[in-house]
Amino acid sequence: MRQVVLDTETTGLEWKSGNRVVEIGCVELLERRPTGRTFQRYLNPDRDFEPGAQEVTGLSREFLADKPGFAEVADEFLAFIEGAELIIHNAAFDLGFLDAELARLEGRGKVLDRCTVEDTLLLARERYPGQRNSLDALCKRLGVDNSQRQLHGALLDAQILADVYIALTSGQGEITFADASGSATTATEAATIGMSAADAARRPRVRVTPEDAAAHARRLALLAKKSGRCLWQESEARAGAGVDAGD
Repeated sequence: MRQVVLDTETTGLEWKSGNRVVEIGCVELLERRPTGRTFQRYLNPDRDFEPGAQEVTGLSREFLADKPGFAEVADEFLAFIEGAELIIHNAAFDLGFLDAELARLEGRGKVLDRCTVEDTLLLARERYPGQRNSLDALCKRLGVDNSQRQLHGALLDAQILADVYIALTSGQGEITFADASGSATTATEAATIGMSAADAARRPRVRVTPEDAAAHARRLALLAKKSGRCLWQESEARAGAGVDAGD
């Protein structure tokens, strides 16, 4: 599955008031692992910031004066997110602003014409009802390092959100194994609680040689002989027969 973790920074809180996007940041995940591909652009909003918004982002009209407008990067941005599942924290906010930007252009439609969306704020509220579920609160709760987040930046926040999303949905991930020939297979991951996206990307592939497999089988047979029963051996036998180990 291809996913794109997305964040935006804006001149204010309401797109209906004419506020504009000033930064887009995206991080690509493939099978829940960072690929290293990112998309980040600063944008000239052609308007002033609302009070407080400039302090949150650290951006200014002067810094953004020579940056492209949204229309100049729209096609590149849409190509990057095309067909992906977007991971967004408080998706209604970002989608509202992006759709407002697209509405100023002819024939671009809306973001959801091209993508599906997973809202991590809704996921967090389901998992932690009644608790604070801001990005910073989730970082603290899930052990994600956000020490570099002195100001809001779209790309940095997308990178942090990628870590939060993987930790928040731990148990749904996959760990990669490879046989002796190097052919990769996948199995359900059950040990990534608290693992960051960067750590997950660095996990080595486990290569099982025929000798290792034979030694493993002999060890299980010995355990079964000594104890009269070996649950691991029975579980592997059921798996080999195509029976769910939980049955």
